[in-house]
Amino acid sequence: MYQNESFLLQLLTEAGHLTDEILEEVDQSKQPDESMIEGLFSQNRLDEETVAKTLAVNSGLEFVDLLKRPVDKEIAPRIDGSLAVRYGVLPIAEVGENLIVAVVDPMDFDALDSLRHTLDREPEFVVGTPTAIKQMQLDFYNAVLSPEELKKIGGTGMAESVLEGAEGGDAPVIKLVYQILQEAYQNRASDIHIEPMEHEMRVRYRIDGALHKVQTHPLSLLPSIVSRIKIMTGTMAIAEKRLPQDGRIQAKFGQGDLDLRVSTIPTTSGESIVMRILDKSSLAIGLPQLGFYSDDEENFQELIRLPDGILLVTGPTGSGKTTTLYACLNTINKPDRKIITVEDPVEYLLSGINQVQVKDSIGMTFAAALRSILRQAPNIIMIGEIRDIETASIAINASLTGHLVFSTLHTNDAPSAVARMANIGVKKFLIASAVRSIMAQRLVRSICPDCSAPVDATGKEIQSLRLTAEQLEGADLRQGTGCHTCRQTGYKGRKGLFEIFNVDEELRTLINNDAGTSELRKRARQLGMRTLREDGVRKVLSGITTPSEVLRVTMAD
Repeated sequence: MYQNESFLLQLLTEAGHLTDEILEEVDQSKQPDESMIEGLFSQNRLDEETVAKTLAVNSGLEFVDLLKRPVDKEIAPRIDGSLAVRYGVLPIAEVGENLIVAVVDPMDFDALDSLRHTLDREPEFVVGTPTAIKQMQLDFYNAVLSPEELKKIGGTGMAESVLEGAEGGDAPVIKLVYQILQEAYQNRASDIHIEPMEHEMRVRYRIDGALHKVQTHPLSLLPSIVSRIKIMTGTMAIAEKRLPQDGRIQAKFGQGDLDLRVSTIPTTSGESIVMRILDKSSLAIGLPQLGFYSDDEENFQELIRLPDGILLVTGPTGSGKTTTLYACLNTINKPDRKIITVEDPVEYLLSGINQVQVKDSIGMTFAAALRSILRQAPNIIMIGEIRDIETASIAINASLTGHLVFSTLHTNDAPSAVARMANIGVKKFLIASAVRSIMAQRLVRSICPDCSAPVDATGKEIQSLRLTAEQLEGADLRQGTGCHTCRQTGYKGRKGLFEIFNVDEELRTLINNDAGTSELRKRARQLGMRTLREDGVRKVLSGITTPSEVLRVTMAD
């Protein structure tokens, strides 16, 4: 009856309409040929209107009680009766050029996509109950439907009819792509990799920074899957298989709105595709969720509220720099401040913030965008990355004229950012004058709370992390033993390790005097800077992560 019953049951449970006890009881007592939803209906543990309203809320659509709302039969011919039965839909109104169509299951994307293609326009969908839609289909189309179609109204659901009636075998591919996206979302994946191998197509998810092989399929499916994903972006050329392409998909799963950044590249075995999942729910993240301890959080809270200067976040690709910048902007985003960002690409749309997309192909470079936005009188500017002397110079000039500037650099530690900016071509006295703080960061996997267990440090770990007897005495060393929640990995989620290099008067003088990175680092540590490795040790001793994770992402001091 519904395209994805397990996901629907999850939605109904989260909304408070079902419990695990009810599901278990119905599962044991329903008829063998009944689905769980049908069993819930037949045992009066659930009603169609509750399901329809839940689906409507999840999809952002209106629920319509068709048995109470008058529907003009003259609207029916707008969709052929056979198609209405096949797709499980019913046209109910026409307002101007907008055709309003009631559907049983708004998550049945293959049916709705097929309907859009058939109508050659975008209908306005609303949600109705299966009984009401089937009853009206019988009333409106009885004279034109075949016996098989009339039988289908009484039994076969929308998903099955679409799969039976779709041309060229497209529906199974549509269903597979949706299943891959949904599974990745449910498993908290940050990336989906669909890769052609010599004899098969491999699907992998990146979860908490680590890739996991989850599916393999015949290589013959790859062209259809790549084409389907390109169609979903609405901008990528299906016929172009020789050049890399980029696109974007917007989707909704459960209560989460997702953007997927799509990248394809040709390989010797076919097109490889990577989809970066940009979960909009992560926009609500604040500084505490990043993994700061209270002392570092207090320090950083003071930094992001400075009236001017440059704050840099450094680290390699995938170390969470952009997430940290967004958390900063979320924290200081107030109605009395104007914030403008220049990004490549704009990954998330932030409410109340002006965001500019860099487009080098038309001359909208970081530098060109920055020159223009300074005339917009912002208080705070976020630059996705300082890449060249022109961008760096504008950023420094902005900071010296009363703007607070956030940006990123690719360096291994915080003090190295001074040398990196000098290598770009920025004068040392300008760096000393403009930069207020530099924070290096890494991401480590957090121990799964559901299977966390105490553990003793090994001799190798004690030696590698230079743990003292005093540190070990009050330590809460832990590891995950592996469970269903964490996919037997022992880890769930990630936290940051931070190294905050505050440029005070003494360090400013050292930078002006052309001090090297090692000298800056040594003096900063004497003044209280905690290194990435030291912050990692704190989090090992607190049972947040494991020694192996800290050793994996940090270098010895």
